Order: sequence, then C-alpha cells, then structure tokens
Amino acid sequence: MSNFQAVYFRDASGGEPVVDFLDALDPKTRAALRNHIGRLNLLRDEQPHLPFPHSSQIDGELRELRCHRGREHYRVLYARSESLIVVLHAFPKRTAQIPRAEIETARQRWTDFKERMNARPRRQPRAAGRDAP
Repeated sequence: MSNFQAVYFRDASGGEPVVDFLDALDPKTRAALRNHIGRLNLLRDEQPHLPFPHSSQIDGELRELRCHRGREHYRVLYARSESLIVVLHAFPKRTAQIPRAEIETARQRWTDFKERMNARPRRQPRAAGRDAP
C-alpha cells in the first residue's frame, strides 16, 4: 500500500494558514517544523499514526503532532481524509493542555475542508493546498 500524503489546509479565500504560520518563524525553527510535518508522509495503512510521544489523538478525528526545537514546543493539528493527511493548524505550545480555542480552530477548518471536498461540484478553491514537505 502507498504512503499517505500530507497537504496543507487551504481556506475558502485561498489562504494557507499553516504555511503563513511557518513562514513567520525564523528559518531554523521553520525547517525543524517542516521536518516534523514531513514525517506524516511516511504513514500508511499499516501504520496510520506516528507513535506517542510524536503524535496523539486530541478529539475525534483530530490528532496532534508534537514538535519542538530546543526549549520551544509547537503543536500541529491534523486529520486524515482517505489517503490525505490534512495539516489544519499550528501554534506554539505554552500551556500543559492544548487551549480549547486552538482545538476549535482546527475543528472549524476540518469541517470546512470536508464540506468543500464533499460538495458536488466541489467548491473552489481546492480545500487542500501545497503538499507538505
């Protein structure tokens, strides 16, 4: 079976909020997070999730990718749609628990993604943007 493909969520206006978040980081932190996200491309049906502590389930279909660079911690929230892994949201982790607002942001993007992907005909722009690294 082939590997899954990680892609960035694209909003209804064509923006890619996770790409924007990554682009705002310093180059070394951006490269570290892209490397973590790139590991999602190694997943396949036989291994649908990275093991803990790299990843864990957050709520329903939402999962977190646990990323760090030095003492800085980040979370990348994503969900799987068939063979796609949709990278929905990324943020710096500053509290023990993931703030509810961060989960809600990812959940809203996931709902938007599914609605646009399931629409017939599909609504533009394409709900998944550039491939993740």
